[in-house]
Parts: sequence; structure tokens; C-alpha cells
Amino acid sequence: MTVDTTPPWDDVRNYVDGDWRVPDGEDGQDVVDPATGETLARVGFSSDDEVDEAVRAGQAAFETWQSTPVEERIQPLFELKQLLEAHQDELAEVLVREHGKTFAEAKGELRRGIENVEVACGIPSMMQAGHLPNAAPGIDETAVRKPLGVFTAITPFNFPGMIPLWFLPYAVATGNAFVLKPSEQDPVVAERMFELVDEAGFPDGVVQLVHGGVDTVNALLDHEGIEGASFVGSTPVARQVYERAAANGKRAQAQGGAKNHVIVTETANLDFAAEKTVGSAFACGGERCLANDVAVVEDDVYEEFVDRVVEVSAAQTVGNGLDDGTDIGALITPDHEQRVRDMIASGVEEGAELLLDGRDVAVEGYEDGNFLGPTVFGDVDPEMTIAREEIFGPVLGLVRVGDLDEAIDVLNRSDFGNAASLFTGRGADAKRVRHEADVGNLGVNAGTAAPMAFFHFGGRKDSFFGDLHAQGEDMIHFYTDETVYIERWPDRES
Repeated sequence: MTVDTTPPWDDVRNYVDGDWRVPDGEDGQDVVDPATGETLARVGFSSDDEVDEAVRAGQAAFETWQSTPVEERIQPLFELKQLLEAHQDELAEVLVREHGKTFAEAKGELRRGIENVEVACGIPSMMQAGHLPNAAPGIDETAVRKPLGVFTAITPFNFPGMIPLWFLPYAVATGNAFVLKPSEQDPVVAERMFELVDEAGFPDGVVQLVHGGVDTVNALLDHEGIEGASFVGSTPVARQVYERAAANGKRAQAQGGAKNHVIVTETANLDFAAEKTVGSAFACGGERCLANDVAVVEDDVYEEFVDRVVEVSAAQTVGNGLDDGTDIGALITPDHEQRVRDMIASGVEEGAELLLDGRDVAVEGYEDGNFLGPTVFGDVDPEMTIAREEIFGPVLGLVRVGDLDEAIDVLNRSDFGNAASLFTGRGADAKRVRHEADVGNLGVNAGTAAPMAFFHFGGRKDSFFGDLHAQGEDMIHFYTDETVYIERWPDRES
């Protein structure tokens, strides 16, 4: 098969019980290219009845799938991995058209997703539990992992290709059925990926796709046939999803927003630190929960680091993500662009020094696009709005501190605890930050603390609700429960 990359596209479809159908709910919205303003497709929102149909199909499929030998369960995943790799460029083009990020970023995102499929193919080893002979006199005990039923994931607009693959492969490899509800803002890449899912050979009902908005999410969270829910998005919505799922007796994991910090010490390689800090803050237009958009810099190197950051930032090219040479693509919607503009205005009003202003950027030939250039603030106070709240745009703030103690304090005062990075030439600094930084993902001399698929994706405080994270071994625990099997065979003569 080929993946359709030429818009405009047909109405976006659900994939339920092995069949494709356009959602029949009353609501819906257009899918719009952020760089051109062109309408690409129309996505309808699924009705409660359609959600119910998908969940019930998943329950029916689960009855057989849970008992399918694990080696058979992972065969469609091997096939899916090959299909995703074969169609990676086509999927990336679709992703760029509906999201706005660059082609290179889209390909990198998909590569990260494929890595999760690879890890899930190792479920025969990962799903093994413990055995203890002679746990008590004459008794052996064994912990056996068992799948639970139908799970759902509600995924965000900023990584529409990768984040569904944080969940889907592990859910089905462990023997569960799975229903994806992707973002309604860029749902086409999920549909194209599910065309490959369909080709990969999963039994009908094991993997399904439903589109929709808030009502669709609530229908999934309230459905008695859903055993657990995964969510990635903003903190207010993450909290609501977690609370609603828990109130309905479901397992839940909800990744929220972030306000990530870079710490730059006086012993850091400043050229390297500036390059990686700019890359972290502005990649994907800043629309990612791992963007380090606050740089906390020791006073002795502050002025020198500021000069280098502004120089590297000013060299970034803003444009259509499909055009060669583009570093920063379009933001997802005009409303979101305006929100970021409002955040920049708040930084000016609160007294931060505007070192580089990206608000007047113009991209020739794309006058209807949602573009903002890289924006850099200096002398940011940690209490300013731009230093406390998630911006989700190409904005970087620089904070001056006296020493590492003050830098760690600035980082830990944040309400969020998603990620941080440290640039230093001293191992002692790295050891301190490793032990004292209250974040779930931490990089040393790395601009973005993005864990590989075989490690879980961390998060603390207002950045995460739950106790089992996405990716890696945590997913095995989330999608299974352990039955402890206690066995004794008394001697017939005793």
C-alpha cells in the first residue's frame, strides 16, 4: 500500500472492529495546515454509541487475544515496525502538513515511536514475573502477569506520530485490546498509521481508532468496559482525566505540562551549551513538554552565554516545515500563536529584557501561516509569568544566579517536574544536581533529556499524575496485573 500525502484529504475515519467508517457524531472541525492556512480534511467527532461499539468490539477481541501465545501476539508488531519504517517519509510529510514542525523533526518523532514498537517486541522476556520454590514449607510460589481487558490512550497534538506508540505496542503485546483517541487538531497521521496497523495483521477489534473531542474522551473514561486510560497533554486536563478515570475505578497515567530548566555553570563549554539550549527551546516550535525554555546561568559566565545564545537564536530560519533549511516551523493554530504572543507581551510588561523579538517574523509565500520567530529574554526573574508558566512556543528566558545552590533552588521552586539539563565541566556539579533536582528526566551536557524507549518517560509534581509512566517496564506493570500462584502437593501417605 501507499500512504496518501497529497491534500486535500477525505474525511478522517475511525477504525473499529477492522472496518473504516466516518464518525457520525454531530460535531467536528477542519484540519488545517498551520503553514498555509489550507483546509486539509474534516474530522468528525464520534458519538457515544460509536465509542461503545469500539469498546465492545475490543472486549470481544480480548477474549481470544489474551490467550493467544505471546510469540504470536508480537508477530503483527514485527510487521508494523517494518511498515512504519518503509513509510516513514510519507508519514512524516503528512505530519508536517497538519502539525507544522519540520520534516526532520517529524522523521525523528516517528523514529522514536518505532523504537517503542521494537521494545514491545521483547514482551516474551519483559512480561515474565517471579518464581520462588520453597517459599514456605512444601510450597512454591509464582507471580503470573495477566492482561486486563480494553485500554485507551488520549494523545496530544504536538507528537501525533510518536506518543500513540508509547502505548499501543505494549498494550497489545501484553494481551490487551486498545482504543486510541488522537488529537482532533492533527488526526490524519494517526489514520495513516492505522492503515499500516490494519495491514500488519492484528485480529479485528484488538487495535482501534476513534476520533473526537471532549465528549468522546469522557465517553471513554466513563465506559465500564475500559480498564485503564493513558493521557498526555496540559496539566489542567491531565488532572481532570486522572481524577475522572480514577473515580470510575480505572487505572490511569496522565502526563501533564512542564517548565523545564537548563543550568549553565561557569565550567561549561559555552558554545556547546548555547547550541544545545537553543535547540531544546526552539525545536518543534517549542511545542513539546521537553523544551528547556528557562536557562539558569551562573553570574560569571552570564553575559558571555547570553551573547552566544542570541547569536545562535538569530541564525534560526523560520518557515514551512517541508522547505529545506527550515529550523522552526509553524505553530499549530492561530489561537495558539496568539497565546504565545500574549506570553511574550507579559514578559515585556513584567520587566524582562527583550533581547530577540520574534513577533515580527514574515515568511514569504506563507502569509496565512502561524509563524513566530525565536524570542529571547534576558534578566528574567524566576517569579515572572514567562519563568513559571508553560509557554509552548519558541521563547527562551535567561535567569542570572550567583552559584549552583541558587540555580538548583530556582529549578526546584517550579510547580512542574518534567525535565532539566545541566551543562558543566565538573563531575561534582553533576552529582549534586542528580541527587537534588526534583525532576523526572535529567540530562547532563545534553540539551534535551529524552529517555530511550527502554526507559520510562519520567515526570513529577504537576507534570505527572499516576505512578506508572509511559515507555519501558512501567508499561508492562500498567497493562497487566499479577496473580500469585501458591502451589503445594502433599505426599499422598502423609
